[in-house]
Amino acid sequence: MNQQPYLVHLALRLAAGLEQYPASDLKKHRSFICSQQQPDGGFSGREGGSDLYYTGFAVRSLGILGGLEPVETESLCGYLKSFSLETLTTIDLLSWLYCALIVQASGGPDLLAEVPENWNTRIAERLETLRTEDGGYAKSDQGALGSTYHSFLIVLIYQLIGVDVPSPNRLIQFLYDMQRDDGGFVEIAPMKRSGTNPTAAAVATLIILEAMDDELKSDVRDFLNQVKSSEGGFQANTRIPFADGLSTFTGLLTAQDLRLNEIMDLEQVRKFMQEWLEFPTGGFRGASWDEQADVEYTFYGLGVLALLGQAAQ
Repeated sequence: MNQQPYLVHLALRLAAGLEQYPASDLKKHRSFICSQQQPDGGFSGREGGSDLYYTGFAVRSLGILGGLEPVETESLCGYLKSFSLETLTTIDLLSWLYCALIVQASGGPDLLAEVPENWNTRIAERLETLRTEDGGYAKSDQGALGSTYHSFLIVLIYQLIGVDVPSPNRLIQFLYDMQRDDGGFVEIAPMKRSGTNPTAAAVATLIILEAMDDELKSDVRDFLNQVKSSEGGFQANTRIPFADGLSTFTGLLTAQDLRLNEIMDLEQVRKFMQEWLEFPTGGFRGASWDEQADVEYTFYGLGVLALLGQAAQ
């Protein structure tokens, strides 16, 4: 397995890609993200009030934009300290761990210094309660079927806590079973139509587990060609007639990771992001019909620009 955590490697890639843009073009996005930080130190989504999920995306965005300022770091620390790791859901746990990593990288304290010595073992034991008979991981311990997306999240958590994924071959087989005839992957076994985002999650996980091969790569190329949008981005699946920021980020990232650069017209992607999704005052919307920016879609927007910047190097 790769030694450097996937999220760390991705952040370094995206930060390098954003260096290709003038600082003045990125400043408005930093300002938008910082405007979403709440008095308790967390960041809000569209509903208002701090939310650990959105805080994770805000911190990831600030990380690739040069890191957190001391005042942002101090405020964020107070928010993160209000949580107990043992009570967090999978996605909130991943958000917390990554935020803690960025805090320390930005000159803040090590938020894991005060947790029990065996904290990572206890987390690993809890993660395994989500393991399903099909070899994947469910969203909760009540789930009977593995989820491609949540399996990906759990692999990312295992990397951040420094523990190997137990029985990786079972997980690899689960992901193979999630592939469909269109070349992509589905979220759970009963689904028949592949999606861009579960395909991206499956590919990333298989790369981490060193289980990608040329045949799978060819299959994914075929699928990505089916979900390309005339707007310039990627659709979530073949039935949704418009592109969105999330699918464009995950689709483009998957194409680049598999070196399928011929799939997309990168200039068309840039126009889609900057002319349809980017707000001139900062932030990105989710799709052309969306009327509001948020920190999650701003991360995806910055991510696409970064991948385009990297491709231009």
